[in-house]
Amino acid sequence: MQIAHVEKGSSPLLINCPHVGVFVPEKIMAHLSDAAALLPDTDWKIDELYLFARVLGAGLMTATHSRYVVDLNRPPDDGVLYESGGSGLVPLQTFEGKSVYQPGQAPSASEIANRVDRYWAPYHALLRTELGRLRRIFGWAILLDAHSIVGRLPLLFEGQLPDLNLGTNDGASVPADLESGAFEILTRSAYPAVLNQRFKGGFITRHYGQPETGIYALQLEMSQRVYMSGTPSKFDAKLAAAVQPLLRKLVELLLRFRHSPTAVCG
Repeated sequence: MQIAHVEKGSSPLLINCPHVGVFVPEKIMAHLSDAAALLPDTDWKIDELYLFARVLGAGLMTATHSRYVVDLNRPPDDGVLYESGGSGLVPLQTFEGKSVYQPGQAPSASEIANRVDRYWAPYHALLRTELGRLRRIFGWAILLDAHSIVGRLPLLFEGQLPDLNLGTNDGASVPADLESGAFEILTRSAYPAVLNQRFKGGFITRHYGQPETGIYALQLEMSQRVYMSGTPSKFDAKLAAAVQPLLRKLVELLLRFRHSPTAVCG
């Protein structure tokens, strides 16, 4: 199976969904625990929220493989991204603290290296290629990294996560006016929003968001209660339709952005 689907757009904007994948190769699935086999940490159907953006000219890149195979939003050396912790390059625990693998079945260092070569590297090669293509055509590229997560996870954060969590690597991955414009759109909505707090951007935002090269990146982490409901939670078309006008405003802002070599980052 291919590592990702890339739908090319007609604008400098690429929306990337690295944690939406649910495919786990049979040899890996055989070693997963019962809890992990349900793939609880998937960014369930986050790509469906952004399908409208294709009509506006945005490109869409979606991962096919589960983050339990390898986390595409972590550095290949498994370096620490957040002081408060989080999952690793090949997660060993779910976000609820349950073991991903059956006893004695966790992958070895050589297996992890193999997964990086087989899955992580090809995905990022595709991402680099598409961002490079956009920059050649338009002179710049904008990457919106789209994520979602359950709203309460005591192992990762206290209390309830705000609905919308915008990350720009503390302003390093986008110009200040783009950051402020995007955050203003979110704060004018009925959904509680924060900027550069718990989710300030993972590896993808930090690595590819290099304004001096003409590539900008933002991460939007959304609480799944915004568009999912029930027990277990499932995609709720009514809730999704309610938040999509807000996402459309954000996408339209990104589409209006024009690159300036002298842009100042926050």
